[in-house]
Amino acid sequence: MVPKRWRLLTPSPELARTIAESLSIPLVLAQLMVHRGVRTPESARQFLTCALSDLHDPATLPGVPEAARRLHAAVLAGRRVCVYGDYDVDGITGTTLLWRCLRLAGGDADYYVPERFEEGYGLNFGALRKLKERGIDTVVTVDCGITSVAEAQAARELGLELIITDHHEPRSELPAADVLVHPRLPDSGYPFPQLCGAGVAFKLAWALGQEFSQARKVSAAFRTFLLESVALVALGTVADVVPLWGENRIFVHHGLKSLATGPSIGLKALLEAAELSAQKDLDSEHIGFTLAPRLNAAGRLGSARLAIELLATQTPQRADDLARYLNAQNEQRQKVERQIFHAAKERVEAQGDLDDWPALVLEDADWHAGVIGIVASRLVERFARPVLMISTKDDPAQGSGRSVEGFPLHEALAACGQHLLSHGGHAMAAGFKVPTAAIPEFRAAFCAWTRERLPERRPRHTLRIDAEVPLAAVTSGLLKGLAMLQPYGAGNARPHFLATGLELVGEPLPCGQSQRHLRFRVRQEGGPPFRAIAFGMGDRLAELQSGGGACSLVFTPKHNEWNGFTSIDLQVQDFQPRARPELE
Repeated sequence: MVPKRWRLLTPSPELARTIAESLSIPLVLAQLMVHRGVRTPESARQFLTCALSDLHDPATLPGVPEAARRLHAAVLAGRRVCVYGDYDVDGITGTTLLWRCLRLAGGDADYYVPERFEEGYGLNFGALRKLKERGIDTVVTVDCGITSVAEAQAARELGLELIITDHHEPRSELPAADVLVHPRLPDSGYPFPQLCGAGVAFKLAWALGQEFSQARKVSAAFRTFLLESVALVALGTVADVVPLWGENRIFVHHGLKSLATGPSIGLKALLEAAELSAQKDLDSEHIGFTLAPRLNAAGRLGSARLAIELLATQTPQRADDLARYLNAQNEQRQKVERQIFHAAKERVEAQGDLDDWPALVLEDADWHAGVIGIVASRLVERFARPVLMISTKDDPAQGSGRSVEGFPLHEALAACGQHLLSHGGHAMAAGFKVPTAAIPEFRAAFCAWTRERLPERRPRHTLRIDAEVPLAAVTSGLLKGLAMLQPYGAGNARPHFLATGLELVGEPLPCGQSQRHLRFRVRQEGGPPFRAIAFGMGDRLAELQSGGGACSLVFTPKHNEWNGFTSIDLQVQDFQPRARPELE
């Protein structure tokens, strides 16, 4: 594990005090919001209230008014419409949402999701031809299409009306679709450009509801549908790791409430299969680590259509059957992921000194193309550099990459595009296809490009710390204040606190499956001991003990309920085996 840099953020006491006094909130809560970019009392109010009324008018999203008018006309004319989505959670939830909206409007609508291995990501010629032969008149994409220049031309030649809704990074040449719906089109001016694909689909569904209601205020049926659909947007938003700010924060806040209090038949079955149906307070981590992987497993190992069927079904028995199947698929996915991760990690560590490797580009014929992206994320966390994983089971080979902060992966792939057949994605995650014979040249080009932009020979992750706090201040009152910052996620991480001058109490112990975690107790200046859990750090036991009983922690405090008793535990983000840590 590459050691992390610890960076203690500089407080802004005057700004924090102004916000705290204006909103009558604790000063520590105001300071935490300042660290997350909040600069005014009004933006702090919006951040904390997450009001649905703060969602922007769908008419302000480029392309939405025209797309809604065209879909309205298509439904009234009885033309057949197909929602064409992506196979990840964002695409699955957005496709379900828009398809159900068209069905609610009385449309003759179907959906299509390409097979990950046979067709790959996004629009493809074969699928468009197949849809035309099935009598489809209008294709509306979800979470894909903004880079499909040739495919859009093919749709035009086939006589298909094409509406593209997407949120991925556009290229210099835009596809010649009938309508483009995208929050970051040139000169768009949309006030919140970080929507995910499901968020964009929601805005179009909202506008479509207005068209059919012939009013800005939608009918009761559409209103009920949109409120229920916020849960789908929350799933897509968290799973796609877009920043939990602005509209995304509103969607996730209300979507979690909907999941907890009134989930759809399919989501209710998914919660039960994931053993979350009795959970009182669902949070974004339940989506990111429990629900989303089960939905993703369908597209990674099988067919994503089954996940859409689960989310859309009105039959409880069918929902239960599908949820159990996805649960089993997820268990299989976890097994395959562990095998690939250990094989890749051992290969990297066998190389010895990594100073000459600014990025890792690894390939193997036995690696499952549906899982390599997840493994790439774990390798980035371990080795602190961009990672590309390539499955060479077929030719061309399928690749998936994950990046580090400040290194836009989609730009790196574009710079090496002469070696690739296709590529797409965004700054932190991307996919590509490469001829097997071209992999050595591609690896050399990618590493050279990376070395120029990440010149540090021994890169390290930076762990940002919100504040140093004495353990005596870690109380239920503090946790109550921190709860107001939820939902947590990208751009709004759980607060990280620093505690120094700690002493270990008793012997630290490895725990969990394969002894992957560490459990120990610490106290500060003779105070009461706190339990600490360090997930994924079981292999650092000797390092923790090397400080002669002294250590410093970066942690997040969390309530732990067991047998009717509630305590506060320290969830360890990192540790240093010394009383006074090294800080940037």
